[in-house]
This record gives sequence, C-alpha cells and structure tokens, in this order.
Amino acid sequence: MEPQALKVSPPINKATIINARIFMREMLARDTMSRIELDEAEFNQAAGTTLAHIEQVLEEADLDFETPADGIIEVEFDDGSKVIINRHGVAREIWVAARSGGFHFMPVAGGWADTKDGTLLYDKLAALVALQGGGAIRF
Repeated sequence: MEPQALKVSPPINKATIINARIFMREMLARDTMSRIELDEAEFNQAAGTTLAHIEQVLEEADLDFETPADGIIEVEFDDGSKVIINRHGVAREIWVAARSGGFHFMPVAGGWADTKDGTLLYDKLAALVALQGGGAIRF
C-alpha cells in the first residue's frame, strides 16, 4: 500500500469565517420560513391588501408618498431620499428599495418575509422609514 499525500487545507481567515456564518444564517432563515405558493390572482389580492395597508399607515403618519402606478408606492423624505415599495408579479414577491439597499419579501403564513433573513415586511419598513428620517411608524 502506497502512502497517501497529506492534503493541506487553505488557511482560514476571519473573512472566511464571517462569510460562512452569513451563508449559514441565510440558509437557516430559508429553512425556517414556509413560502406560501400563490397563484397569480391570490398573489395580486394579497399584495394589493398589503400595499393598501401600507398606504393607510403612511397617510396616518402624514408621510409624503405617491402611487405613480398600480402596485407601486414611493415614499419621499425631507432630505429627498425615497423608499419605493412595489409588487413584483413575475417573482410573486413584494420588493422594497431604500437608501440602505434592496429587499425582496415572499409570502409566508402571517405576512411577507425577507428572502434573506426572514424579517417581516412591516418591521423592515418601519426601520427603513425611521432610518431615512420619517420618524417612528407602526404597521
């Protein structure tokens, strides 16, 4: 029997460990979320109801927003920045664009959850609005 060569693993640095942890958190979040499969009509109804609720809360909070097209809400802040919320029919998700990044929310039991970390849509929106200077709102 011939001796086997020893395989040397590449060195593990802090960045590698951090990236592995991020990857594992994302995988765990996806495993714990149960995506609800909706047909087009169900998705449009669920997204429409959610967007109508968001509009109502923004109105009550006296925030400046527009609905330039069906399924799109643009919230504008005093500094000129915006948060844009829209339904994405092809992906059957609600998408949010903010100064801090873009977020995709899938339908789950009890609402809409971020596809990366599982944060609920209303919680993320409240944080984004506060971060961009719109004050504290509650959905």
